[in-house]
Amino acid sequence: MTEAVIALTIAATMLLGSPGPATLSLAAVGATFGVYKGVPYLAGILLGLICAMTGAVFGVATIFVQWPKVKLVVQVLGAIYLFYIAFKIATAPVLMNGEYSNDDMPGFRDGFVLNLLNPKAYAAFFVLFSQFLLPFETTPAQYFAASLVIFAVAVVVDCIWLVIGSAIRSIFSHPRSARATRLLFGLSIAVAAAWTLLRS
Repeated sequence: MTEAVIALTIAATMLLGSPGPATLSLAAVGATFGVYKGVPYLAGILLGLICAMTGAVFGVATIFVQWPKVKLVVQVLGAIYLFYIAFKIATAPVLMNGEYSNDDMPGFRDGFVLNLLNPKAYAAFFVLFSQFLLPFETTPAQYFAASLVIFAVAVVVDCIWLVIGSAIRSIFSHPRSARATRLLFGLSIAVAAAWTLLRS
């Protein structure tokens, strides 16, 4: 059991914690708005992840394999939404006190929709559930236990990305470097979204 949990944890960390649109957007939100204000966005991403995980368990990944056009539509919608979030981060206006307007901050809904429309998440869960189920007696118990481990990994790695972004927030106290860094984050998210779309 211990070896199975370790193997699942490592695989989930590699698949969910590597740089990608969701993790880069978390870092960007942390860098632009700080950890505290980024919590609603993080919560949305995690709830979207739960929905994607549930979808993977009930065969959404199989639907994507059987009907590639459905997968393509979801990928395009996800990419468009990521471009929208990248735009919001890159163009967020700075207020007089050096803070950013909450009106331009990605929130809970943005994070939720992002992961709900993220075919990469469904594919990752399909791999994890097909290769790394935990050795319990019943199939539902195997899926449930694996889901708990995967979600715990997701919480940790997503929090780390948000904190990493917040750690470089001091750069944003200088208007010129703040603009350049926001643009860099926005471009990175857009490139990651395009790369994910083109690679599929």
